[in-house]
Amino acid sequence: MSEDINIDDAKLKSLIDELVSSALIQPTVNKLNKKLIVELVTTSLKFGSDKPNTLNLKIATAALTEMREAFVMFAPYTNRKKVTIFGSARTTKDDPLYKLTQEVAKSLSENGWMVVTGAGPGIMEAGMSGAGREMSIGVSIRLPFETSANPIIAGDEKYVAMRYFFTRKLMLVKESDAFICMPGGFGTLDEMFELLTLLQTGKGNPAPIVMLDLPGDPFWEDVDSFVKKSLVPRQLVSESDLAFYHIASGVPDAVNTIKNFYRNYHSLRIVGNLTVIRLQEEISDKQLAVLNQQFAYLSQAGSIERIEPTAPEIADKDNLDKFRIAFQFARRDFGGLRKLIDQLNQQ
Repeated sequence: MSEDINIDDAKLKSLIDELVSSALIQPTVNKLNKKLIVELVTTSLKFGSDKPNTLNLKIATAALTEMREAFVMFAPYTNRKKVTIFGSARTTKDDPLYKLTQEVAKSLSENGWMVVTGAGPGIMEAGMSGAGREMSIGVSIRLPFETSANPIIAGDEKYVAMRYFFTRKLMLVKESDAFICMPGGFGTLDEMFELLTLLQTGKGNPAPIVMLDLPGDPFWEDVDSFVKKSLVPRQLVSESDLAFYHIASGVPDAVNTIKNFYRNYHSLRIVGNLTVIRLQEEISDKQLAVLNQQFAYLSQAGSIERIEPTAPEIADKDNLDKFRIAFQFARRDFGGLRKLIDQLNQQ
């Protein structure tokens, strides 16, 4: 429960606890989840008591409602590898970019990756066309000029429509393990830079971001040039931040970049003051020594060490079959963390 509930709220707290206990469908809901649900109900009631205007209530209600719908839609595919493809809705079917998107989506789907897009026309439709309906997931935005999903995903159970860009963007990012950015306008650039911001600040899990250009048409190369010539020299971003993205030279390069990111690296979890990195393969003493030599600056205390699954991971049965290394990450240079992951994948 929120700490700002005082003794006068004891009756309200009791009523909420009773309501939540009786409403929970699964009797085995763990204590933390039940606590969070109680907080959610309490916050909703307190929001009502704040005398908000109707617009604020509509925004909060709609956002929560559509997030719930999206969570339910994605739930059956939690353990499936997913890649989100961003790009322009204005790309026509006769544009070479459309075919290029189809090719990269087809190749990824053949390698077991489900393709997530904004479910609209253009690049989004191309991605779904390449992957096929069975391997596609759509999260669309309701716009006056886009009234429905593209024909590839329309009516599918793996499709949800959202009212707000911020909730849609959350679902396009939260559920995916990799990202491909095709050329696009304001919306695509916004999505691409938010991805980079999430990784730079540690608000997003490490993941490969691939920018795919047509040969001879340097869209992302121009963006990369701007970053290197205007942002890095002014120290607005760090040199290590460039590790967050890769400009692919073609479909094989794009697909291999995504596959190689997970060659040895599996996932990451924060446990207390430890950053735990789960691996497919155990690293040798020599490899561990190299890591400590090259990346000692990332640790605020101690060294990078092999560890067994931690107590919280054991309690959650969280990838207990994976090998682990851990260290006290200073949580400043996330570009450096990405370089460490790249090193692990090369070993």
